[in-house]
Amino acid sequence: MLTLTDQELFRYDRQITLQGFDIEKQQILKNSSVLIIGLGGLGCSASLYLAASGIGKLTLNDFDTISASNLNRQILYTHKSINQNKVDAAKHSLTNINPNILIETVNQSLNDNDLISLIKQHNIVIDCTDNLVTREQINRCCFQEKKPLVSGAAIRMEGLLSVFTFQSNEPCYQCLSHLFGNDQLTCVETGVMAPLVGMFGSMQAIEAIKILTHYGRPLSGRLLMVDTMNMQFNQFSISKQANCPVCGNHQTDQ
Repeated sequence: MLTLTDQELFRYDRQITLQGFDIEKQQILKNSSVLIIGLGGLGCSASLYLAASGIGKLTLNDFDTISASNLNRQILYTHKSINQNKVDAAKHSLTNINPNILIETVNQSLNDNDLISLIKQHNIVIDCTDNLVTREQINRCCFQEKKPLVSGAAIRMEGLLSVFTFQSNEPCYQCLSHLFGNDQLTCVETGVMAPLVGMFGSMQAIEAIKILTHYGRPLSGRLLMVDTMNMQFNQFSISKQANCPVCGNHQTDQ
C-alpha cells in the first residue's frame, strides 16, 4: 500500500482530523481507483471533489466534445475548452487541482465487453451519464463484476441519488429504472439549473468516499430525491424485484 507523504498529510489534514476518518482511511483513498462515466455537469463536479480529496486514480470516460452551452454547469471547462474532447479538458483541469493523482482517459463509447474490462480495473464506478440505456448498461456490467455503483441524475430543479453494492437481497439500478417508463426527458429538452448538478455530483463523490473507506452509511438500497424548487428532501427504500432481468434470477455474493 502506498503511504502518504508529509505534503499529503498536510494537504488532507481537514479530512484526516474528522472524527473516525484517520490517516489509514486517507491512505485507502490514495490506493483507490474510481471510474467516472460521463463528464457533463455531474461528472465535472464528482471528479473535481474526488481529485481534491486525494483519490489515487481517476479514469474518465466520455466521447463528447465541449460546446458553449455546457459552460454554465460543467465547471472543469472554460471558453478556451470549446470543441475540445471533454475527457482531455477535464484531465487538464483536474491535474492542475491535484498533480499528485493519476488520471487516465477513455474517449469512446464502450460496448459491454470493453466496459466490463474497464470496471474490473477499478474499486468503484460513478454513473454521471444522462440517458437510461447507458445507465442500465453500466448497472448490468457493474452487477456482473459486483463493483459498487454510485448513480446520480439531475434535471430541471430535481435530482436523484442512490448507491448499489449488489449484496444479497439488495436491489440493482434496473429494479428502480423499470418504474421510469420509456419516455425519458433530458436536460436538453427541459433544462437544468446549473448548481443542481454541482450539488448532486458532490454527493456522488461523498458516497464514493464513504464506500471506499467504510465511513458512515452509504445510500445503498435507498433513493434520495431532492426538489430544490421547494428545497424538499425525501428518501425512499428501493425493493429488489424478483423478476428483475439483471439481478432477479441471480444470487449475489455477500
